[in-house]
Amino acid sequence: MKKILLLIACMLGMTATMYAQTKVVAHRGYWDTVGSYENSIASLNKAGEIGVFGSEFDVHITADDVLVVNHDASIQGIPIQTSTYAALKNLVLPNGEKLPTLEEYLEAGTKIPTMRMVLEIKSNKRVVMEDRSVLAIVNLVRKYGLEDRTDYIAFSMNVCKELVRLAPSAEVYYLNGDVSPADLKALGMAGLDYHYSKFVEHPEWIKEAHDLGLKVNVWTVNDLDMMKAFIEQGVDFITTNKPVECLELVK
Repeated sequence: MKKILLLIACMLGMTATMYAQTKVVAHRGYWDTVGSYENSIASLNKAGEIGVFGSEFDVHITADDVLVVNHDASIQGIPIQTSTYAALKNLVLPNGEKLPTLEEYLEAGTKIPTMRMVLEIKSNKRVVMEDRSVLAIVNLVRKYGLEDRTDYIAFSMNVCKELVRLAPSAEVYYLNGDVSPADLKALGMAGLDYHYSKFVEHPEWIKEAHDLGLKVNVWTVNDLDMMKAFIEQGVDFITTNKPVECLELVK
């Protein structure tokens, strides 16, 4: 960890660009607190209560086209993408909630008008299922009137391209870390949303992205010194499991 921090400090030069105040995104909601659990509706509500800019969550599509919110590809040993919703709907999260559907999650999000929904569409082994997932998600976001408050993120370039095509006014961010800012700009992305290690490898990408009018998010940053380094660089967003601490640093 010390080596990484030194690399960030040296390679980034600790020169603040400060295009805008860094905003905080709660990773999988604010889950590290009583009564919450990652990607639960409680974590979404609690993220709203602490006043973060956005709450990130993960969406899979089941074999029978139901969209559910969960990070891992399986839950309690049941693979989501090859199972029907009937096999999943009664599963209970550690905080007592049932596994939420995306529709339930978005409905809860409409009640937190000051917070953005940062929706990660999970990759699928079948491209056709990725395409069906994107279409269904975009339509559901429109149904709940959340187009102006939903940012999309994905590791799959196919998913990102489909989002740009189907929701051209939406902000779409690529996660995988292997595409330059210039190429993301050419593909119609709003910015890059990369693991902090990618900015150690390519310290120039923050400035390059800003010069191109792109936004920069860095994930998942839980170390306070690392947060400070990226805040100094003026990254647009930090995604973290410690949103309360990050909010204090930003202030």
